[in-house]
Amino acid sequence: MIKHWYELNDASEVDSPALLVYEERVVDNIQKAIEMVGGDCSRIRPHVKTNKSTDVCIALRKAGINQFKCATIAEAEILGDVGAKDVLLAYQPTGPKIERLIKLKKHYGKTNYSCLIDHNESARALNRACVLADCSMDVYIDVNIGMNRTGVALEEVEKLAVTILSLPGLRLMGVHGYDGHIHDSDLKIREEQSAISYALLSKAHLLLNQLCSSISRMIIGGSPSFTFHADRTDVICSPGTFVFWDYGYGETLKEQPFDYAALLLTRVISIVDQHHICLDLGYKAVASESALPRVKFLDQPDLEVVSQSEEHMVVKVPNAQVYEIGAAFYAVPKHICPTVALYEKLVVITDGEVDNYWYVTARDRKINF
Repeated sequence: MIKHWYELNDASEVDSPALLVYEERVVDNIQKAIEMVGGDCSRIRPHVKTNKSTDVCIALRKAGINQFKCATIAEAEILGDVGAKDVLLAYQPTGPKIERLIKLKKHYGKTNYSCLIDHNESARALNRACVLADCSMDVYIDVNIGMNRTGVALEEVEKLAVTILSLPGLRLMGVHGYDGHIHDSDLKIREEQSAISYALLSKAHLLLNQLCSSISRMIIGGSPSFTFHADRTDVICSPGTFVFWDYGYGETLKEQPFDYAALLLTRVISIVDQHHICLDLGYKAVASESALPRVKFLDQPDLEVVSQSEEHMVVKVPNAQVYEIGAAFYAVPKHICPTVALYEKLVVITDGEVDNYWYVTARDRKINF
């Protein structure tokens, strides 16, 4: 019997549920992302919210990537640990996060930290803290380019820029826009929507350049629009899912070259009846914000997920009697990013063997800062 690329030589070595990662595939996916921007690492700023792992960030650094985007202070901290040169907190810091970001910036002197701003009062609050701490902070204006979640409207960009330019503790570096509302499987529709988002951010960038010629950077997009923004040489792209990939994007973004590099290991824990089995893959083990099915079973096309609870997943099968209690299954999550955050460590597999463990350090909201 031919062994599949993802199968363990001895599955009994790994308890389930577990999240397996295949290092060679991770490295290949990183190279493919770099190739999509013409081999120019200065044009890609990966979002580490997907992996939250020091080891994956080290792999990205080894590939020549020096700039990153992150969602939490903990993620920003592991990037400081791996010596990232430039880190953008893709959040407008409020409350204690302002002080935490400043402390992080002072601790990792060789890493340039920056953040997003989309409101005058947020700019003033960050400025006050920077002045008191005798430091300055690079900032990007977050522009609403269609997501309608965060970001300032295009008509308010100039007013916000004037405020930021008047504050001594802040340095305005450019504009940022996230177009996560774009996820249509139709390539043409996605291309048209990406062009609209790009046009909005370009207008904001032009407005800023008229105020200050040193404002030069445009950071845009996530994974679905990466296909198109990668060809725009005046922007920096911020995909994140590419390191591991998942079946949600695998089904939707068929034109992108990435391979599955992270799989869930699960086992049969009960034979329910003639046509149903139960696996140890509850929604505490895989991201559950999507409707069922939340996983795709590799080389098991006849399996149909019918229900899921905290620790259990009931699956309909043609004949339950062909499965043994304890039989191992391999599944791709629909959404890998929040799935990773459910695991303390990733099990690294090389040639069917457990080779290492990568800890998901930034799943914690706070590490040291």
